[in-house]
Amino acid sequence: MTIQVTDLEAQLQELGQNAQAAVTECQTLDDLEQLRVSYLGKKGKLSGVLGAMGKLDAGDRPRIGALANEVKELVQTYLDEKRTALINAQLEAKLQTETLDVTMPGVYRLQGQIHPLNGLIDRTLDIFVGLGYTVSTGPEMETDYYNFAALNMPPDHPARDMQDTFYLPDGNLLRTHTSPVQIRYMEQHQPPIRVIAPGRVYRRDTVDATHAAVFHQIELLAVDEGLRFTDLKGTIKEFLRQMFGDLPVRFRASYFPFTEPSAEVDLQWQGRWLEVLGCGMVDPNVMQAVGYDPEKYTGFAAGFGVERFAMVLHQLDDIRRVYTSDLRFLRQF
Repeated sequence: MTIQVTDLEAQLQELGQNAQAAVTECQTLDDLEQLRVSYLGKKGKLSGVLGAMGKLDAGDRPRIGALANEVKELVQTYLDEKRTALINAQLEAKLQTETLDVTMPGVYRLQGQIHPLNGLIDRTLDIFVGLGYTVSTGPEMETDYYNFAALNMPPDHPARDMQDTFYLPDGNLLRTHTSPVQIRYMEQHQPPIRVIAPGRVYRRDTVDATHAAVFHQIELLAVDEGLRFTDLKGTIKEFLRQMFGDLPVRFRASYFPFTEPSAEVDLQWQGRWLEVLGCGMVDPNVMQAVGYDPEKYTGFAAGFGVERFAMVLHQLDDIRRVYTSDLRFLRQF
C-alpha cells in the first residue's frame, strides 16, 4: 500500500504545531526533557512518522526527508528556547528569595574596645614615634648581664636590692625593667639612636591597690653627640604636655644606678604633685658596656610604669581593677 505524500506532509506539519503548543505549556525542566524524548527520541512521534517513508515512491522520499528535517530543527528550537527561559526563571526566583535588603537594620553585636593599658601604650608610642623614636622590644626572660651588670649593677651592687627579682632555676631571671632592651639595641646600632621600649616586667612585690607583681613599663633612650640634661627635660615636658595637657611639671634629684645625674618627675594633677616617671643622663659605665665612647657620646633615658599612668589619667583607685576583666569596669573606657 502506497502512502500519499500529502498525508505525511500533513502529519509532519501537525507534529510541529502540537510540539510548539506542548513546549509552550511546559513548566519545568523535567517535563521539558520528557517532551523532547516523546517527540525527538528514537521511539518518538517524529520517528513514527518517518517510519512510513519506506512506503513512498522513490521520487517523493527526498521531499519528505527535507520537510522532516525542517520540522525536527523547528521542534529543537522550541525546546532550546523554552529551556533557556525556564533556567532564567529559576535563577530569577532564586535571586528574589536570596536577595538581602541592605536598608534593613542589622543585628547588633557588642563591639570590643581597646583595653585601657593597651590604649595608653599605643598613645605613648604614637607620641614618641612622632618625635622620631623607634619602637623596640626584647625577651621577658633575661640574663643577669643584660638586666643588671650591663646597667652598672655588678653582683655586689646595693641597687640590686631595690628590685626584688624572680630568678629561674637555670640562672636566668624575669626582667625587672625594660632597660635590657636598650642595652641590646645599643649593641646592634651605632649612635645617633632614639629608641622607645614598651613591655611587661616582673618583680616580687606585694600586691595591693598600687602595686602588682606583673606590670608594664615604657622606657626611652637617646644617644648622640652633645646631648644635655636640658634636652632630656624638653623631651619629658613635651611628652607630658601631649599626654596630660599644659600642667606644671617639676624635676627632683634622685638616684638610679644606670643614670647620672638622675631625677624623678612630678606632675601637678588635680591640685597635688604626683610622681610619674624617672629619668637621667646615661652613666658612662653603661656606654662603655656597649662599646660606645663616653668621651664622644652622651645620652639620656627615662621610664615609667604604664599602670601608674593609667591610675593618674583615669583616676583609678585600685591598680588591680585593670586585670580583673570586669566588663562593668572596662566599659567605662
